[in-house]
Amino acid sequence: MKKGYFGEFGGCFVPELLMPPLLELEEACESILPSEDFRRELDDLLHGYAGRETPLTLCPTLSRELGFNLYLKREDLLHTGAHKMNNTLGQALLAKKMGKSALAAETGAGQHGVATAAAAARLGLSCTVFMGEEDTRRQAANVMRMRLLGAELRPVASGTKTLKDAINETLRYWIAEQRSTHYCFGTAAGPHPFPTLVRDLQSVIGEETKAQCRSTFGALPDVVVACVGGGSNAAGMFYPFVSDPEAGSVRLAGVEAGGTGEPGCFSSAPLNLGSPGVLHGQYTMLLQDKDGQILPSHSVSAGLDYPGVGPEHARFQQDGRVEYHVVVDEGALKAFARLCRAEGIIPALESAHALAWVLENADKLPAGGNVVVNLSGRGDKDMDIIRGHMPELCMPARDAEKEDRR
Repeated sequence: MKKGYFGEFGGCFVPELLMPPLLELEEACESILPSEDFRRELDDLLHGYAGRETPLTLCPTLSRELGFNLYLKREDLLHTGAHKMNNTLGQALLAKKMGKSALAAETGAGQHGVATAAAAARLGLSCTVFMGEEDTRRQAANVMRMRLLGAELRPVASGTKTLKDAINETLRYWIAEQRSTHYCFGTAAGPHPFPTLVRDLQSVIGEETKAQCRSTFGALPDVVVACVGGGSNAAGMFYPFVSDPEAGSVRLAGVEAGGTGEPGCFSSAPLNLGSPGVLHGQYTMLLQDKDGQILPSHSVSAGLDYPGVGPEHARFQQDGRVEYHVVVDEGALKAFARLCRAEGIIPALESAHALAWVLENADKLPAGGNVVVNLSGRGDKDMDIIRGHMPELCMPARDAEKEDRR
């Protein structure tokens, strides 16, 4: 396989001005990342600062209703509230060992921005975060958290004012600041070596899950499910199963965002609805028109609102090892509410897409079996969105009953 490629997908399609920092990063990934000192320091940060390992939690109420054992891999309990910390601590530590003094990052839902700001503060680096103006509005709580942690936030007003445009601006910034700054890319996408680097840093999720399943019920799970936007939480969960010959019978399901699901409306499902093309330095599956122009994407969850996907997911789909499905906004919102009320757990709307697929397809999943959903983040950040779409959830019970009667 060609370096930087996953089958036909991947590569490094960037302006010549970006090649020096990417080659520098590739060299650091090969020399620093595997070293005992680096692994020991990162493990200390992940355990002592971020809170690994995260639990594998049985959902007793939903399990009884569904007829199989539903487990959640609780990345929502990681410091800053999502799986993003696995990646940002690794990249921040790598940047420091490369002699960099600053981090730059893009963010959609804000979780990667918060995690980058926290990692920078912990390791004594400055931090600049680019975020689409639309996302700063719908994720205002995370904007405040980034600023509290010392990051400079730069809203992006171009394009759709979401994640795609934030990535564009961060790449431009990196060209000018590459000598002092490392671009802490947030997902398993972009030009080589980012897809491999981010996947490897997130693979702690899947490795822990395999060990916890064997310890909890004496076997690997029957089904593993994760939401897919750019794809870092799913890559981190799936890769240890894909690369393990003993895990060949484990069914792997990725869930993309279908938006409103109405005819003619935009989605965020390039694996199901897109075609191959180049975006952000990678050849992958994209939402684009017949002329190759990138189409706007939409999801109720800001973290899935992206018109592309990491190239390794495109390879997994092509190989048939991972199946990819679509859940619309309404399904994710219903799953969000059901988990809150049934188990006392508030999921991120991104993760709610993965749960929704399980709830919608329960009759097709193995009765009495074991299903694991990667709960990639918590839903604190989504309260304003929930209030707008499901105000009854935020009312006192008595008021909600009155609203239902109307």
